Amino acid sequence: MSDRPLEGFGAVVVGGSRGIGAAVSALLAECGAGVVVNGRDAAAAEATVATINDAGGRAVTHAGSAADEAVAEDLIALCESEFGAVDALVNCAGAPEPPGSSILTITAAEFRALLDIHVGTTFATCRAAAPRMVARGRGAIVNTSSFAFLGDYGGTGYPAGKGAVNGLTMAIAAELAGHGVRANVVCPGAKTRLSSGSDFEEQIESLRQRGILDDVSAHGALDAASPEYVAPVYAYLVSDLASKITGQMFIASGGFVGRFDKPAPVFINYRDHHDSPPWTISEIATMLA
Repeated sequence: MSDRPLEGFGAVVVGGSRGIGAAVSALLAECGAGVVVNGRDAAAAEATVATINDAGGRAVTHAGSAADEAVAEDLIALCESEFGAVDALVNCAGAPEPPGSSILTITAAEFRALLDIHVGTTFATCRAAAPRMVARGRGAIVNTSSFAFLGDYGGTGYPAGKGAVNGLTMAIAAELAGHGVRANVVCPGAKTRLSSGSDFEEQIESLRQRGILDDVSAHGALDAASPEYVAPVYAYLVSDLASKITGQMFIASGGFVGRFDKPAPVFINYRDHHDSPPWTISEIATMLA
């Protein structure tokens, strides 16, 4: 197997200037891809691009919020003009909940901002990239979610946004499968600026004390590996090595790689509505107790 499986690829990494996104950008370039690095902080994006180019890779930067449709379109156009085509789109942009945030304290504006950063960015960039990928009959999208979509880490806008990313990605995978375009999700665990510092540590300890997180999960959150341990899963999923994989949700955290099974309904009870009345509340209580 080639050590440059992405030779000739053009890739866009949204939120690629720091943390997981920066590690993904660097690895995609190391594997042969030309990379458009996006981030809201222009200086950080330029620093990541400089590091990649100094190492012999190919990268350019385009700063701005990719939730803005114009920025999203510009990212895809830049990838096409610089590297010939957009073969891969990776969404890594994210922002944390306000410290101590819950449904009891978060404001509507904070909630909407978190949704915009997570699912808004994912929608805008996928909407910009998908028609180009479909026209070529190939392409790979990898969106970033989080264990937080399960609600285990508290908060509101962050888990809601990540849950929406999951649903959107599964829908994209189903819609574009017949066009040769794949879409998958990674739920990463890594030590980044969003998962370190005293505010984060206090939040994890608070969740543990409240019984929302168990001891093992709390320890894992506080002792996460660096983003370089997560990046290979992204690189694999955008490569042709994963040409048969779409509509799946993967876990990458340190040395652990896993997969979430697709939710499926569990049978509880049934009766034919054509010859039976609706269930009574008492019957429902008996079934679901």
